[in-house]
Amino acid sequence: MPSIKPLADRVLLKVLEQEEKTSSGILLPDTAKEKTQKAEVVEIGDSEDIKVKKGDIVIYDKYAGIQIKEGDTEYLIVKNEEIVALIK
Repeated sequence: MPSIKPLADRVLLKVLEQEEKTSSGILLPDTAKEKTQKAEVVEIGDSEDIKVKKGDIVIYDKYAGIQIKEGDTEYLIVKNEEIVALIK
């Protein structure tokens, strides 16, 4: 767990890994993979406008946020409005 606490209406997301295979079983090289837009909510800021909570899986805007890498894990800090959907 990172020691990063977003402020105001920002949310810290852990970027989820994309599938390495297609549905038909073909392995995709790194150059053919499109960056995933799914992430898990790790921390939230202190704004009352934030509609997600820790542990939620969300979809965010393609070019959203500030990228942070801690160890082998990729994180993003995004504004609340850059989160476009909640996956249930």
